[in-house]
Amino acid sequence: MSPNKDVIKTEAEINFLEGPQSRWRDFRFTFNVMREFIKGFRTLHFSGPCICIYGSARFKEDHKYYKQAQELAGRIAKLGFSIMTGGGPGIMEAANRGARDVGGRSIGCNIVLPFEQSGNPYLDNWVSIKYFFVRKTLLIKYSYAFVVMPGGFGTLDELFESLTLVQTGKLKAFPIIIFGKEFYKSVMDHIDSMKKEGTISPDDLDLIHYTDDMDEVVRICEGVIKSHNLKYERKKYFKLLGENRNH
Repeated sequence: MSPNKDVIKTEAEINFLEGPQSRWRDFRFTFNVMREFIKGFRTLHFSGPCICIYGSARFKEDHKYYKQAQELAGRIAKLGFSIMTGGGPGIMEAANRGARDVGGRSIGCNIVLPFEQSGNPYLDNWVSIKYFFVRKTLLIKYSYAFVVMPGGFGTLDELFESLTLVQTGKLKAFPIIIFGKEFYKSVMDHIDSMKKEGTISPDDLDLIHYTDDMDEVVRICEGVIKSHNLKYERKKYFKLLGENRNH
């Protein structure tokens, strides 16, 4: 029986992170990363202005957070945004489904894992990526706001990376919306503790919109359209460059 290809890919990433490798292995890994970026660029180039919705892969469709994500994504998609997610199940599926429900554009940037994550059936355009850091960069690159629904370690990673990029000026001050006041209360309490201890500036709290109000989220996204003069433009595909609507 042949080994699982996804496990082999994961082992290659683990080996790279263990420390110095041979020059050839490091070069080969770097070349593979470059190929992943180019694949993502060529696929997601046609996504239009996106709102990225983060959240757990583990919520089922009968869960309140799944239903909230589905409704909220539909309302945002009606504004003309593409809904971008990590392409998997749970909150990601709910958001992509919400966009599809209202005829909006549903985009996924999926991660290849040997367990848990698989693409959801509500994607109009998607790309599958081997490496988390490539995937996170792509999710940020094409998004004009970030809605952080309840989630686990991965969701917190995405939240704090987005905050750090805006805080340090590496990313324009796009809205970062934490949706789920009950779920994220302890996280916000900790952020407030960091402010009191001086590890972040008081103004850094202004980077976060903390709410349970869908109307507020919609108003924030409407503001993004006005401030950036956004509109969806259809782009021509060039097959010579490997461009395809669905990768």
